[in-house]
Amino acid sequence: MTTDDKRPHVVIIGGGFGGLECARSLPPSDFRVTLIDSRNFHLFQPLLYQVATGGLSPANIAAPLRGVLARRKNVSVRMGEVVDILPDEQRVCLNDGHVDYDELVVATGVRHNYFGHNTWEQFAPGLKTVEDAVGIRHRVLEAFERAERATDPGELHRLLTFVVIGGGPTGVEMAGAIAELARGTLRGNFRRINPAHSRVLLIEAGPRVLAAYTDASSNRAMRSLERLGVTVWLNTRVVDISASMVSVIRNGVRHNLPTRAAIWAAGVQASHLGATLRDRAGATLDQVGRVIVEKDLSIAGQPHIFVIGDLANYPHQTGEPLPGIAPVAMQQGRFVADRLGLRYVDADFIPFHYHHRGSMATIGRAAAVAEIGRWRFSGYPAWLAWLFIHVLFLIEFESRVLVMIQWAWNYFTRNRSARLITGDVDAALSDRDAKPAPHPKSNPGNAAAKAPSKPAKPKPRRSAKATQ
Repeated sequence: MTTDDKRPHVVIIGGGFGGLECARSLPPSDFRVTLIDSRNFHLFQPLLYQVATGGLSPANIAAPLRGVLARRKNVSVRMGEVVDILPDEQRVCLNDGHVDYDELVVATGVRHNYFGHNTWEQFAPGLKTVEDAVGIRHRVLEAFERAERATDPGELHRLLTFVVIGGGPTGVEMAGAIAELARGTLRGNFRRINPAHSRVLLIEAGPRVLAAYTDASSNRAMRSLERLGVTVWLNTRVVDISASMVSVIRNGVRHNLPTRAAIWAAGVQASHLGATLRDRAGATLDQVGRVIVEKDLSIAGQPHIFVIGDLANYPHQTGEPLPGIAPVAMQQGRFVADRLGLRYVDADFIPFHYHHRGSMATIGRAAAVAEIGRWRFSGYPAWLAWLFIHVLFLIEFESRVLVMIQWAWNYFTRNRSARLITGDVDAALSDRDAKPAPHPKSNPGNAAAKAPSKPAKPKPRRSAKATQ
């Protein structure tokens, strides 16, 4: 791409659904495009929970951005971290340089929101990145491994208790997948414990799960979860999380839930670039940091800066923000591409309007709820529809084939073949509240070894990394 290229330069920050769709929709003959992302791949976030429970590997739901855009000769990809935006200079500042733009599209999405309790993150990770999914998979599988060698009944109960916080689609899908993992996939895999005796709790602060769905769909989801053995606590508020406990208030009574594996699915907040756009471009933010955009998805007073996807609050259609789902981001990406095309031929535009084609959530094997237009259905038909739609949204054809084969195998065998414990075992599931064992021959995975009731014959030390 030469420096004397006269085509308008569009810079897109974020290679998610919205940013990638915008880059692919801009006419090559009319625009040159630079897509900036801190990662070199596009991630299909709706299936992260499958990675977190061993159903799929990360490569199944990720695609290299350069490969996806290889045939788009007007698009270049730059891997880097955006640290600032300078609207007056029309410049994006990176950690290793800068990029000038004529038009800017910001599509950096959201991150976890712990509602002022950021210290909870280390004990209850959320699910937004590949690293999050692999870390949760590590945490869940390692809990079973440690339970296999635990001798203290209290510690055994703690290790086999899984607490999912948040009753939205992510929480429902995660709780159902963990229950299936424990009661189906891991059956017969252990000798000293029965994984089916695990306790999976789903904590929701509101009166029902899947609050964005109809009452009928929510009730069906509840019944499906209960059939899987998931215990659902509604109208329950989390008040504290530690390395070994989740404390909640339910019906005015405090309950301390012992667990080594808590998972956060309760809230999101905008990426840090929302605050940057407020400070640099005068953008207005909502309570979770999303940018309130105009009817053409631009920032008020900044016609050359557009915000799309989860980072954008578009209140002009219903009076409320649009849902943070892939179809919204993709439609907004296409709209901005069309809007820029019209702008450069000096044509009028029609304000953005989101066309909602339906909502789906899966609870487990052959169990899901779907709301498509006037249709409301659940069970096996909804699950098949969920499978088809999610495979269709995968970027690469190879990923679609691999995921279909993997899901078919999982369905008939109940096996989740990506059950790998990788990385630093102690970092993923550590005894943060416990002091180091004073004797070099004590077993770090055995809680009872720290306070034996009678002298025991010394045994060779087993490293926790032996389970990898």
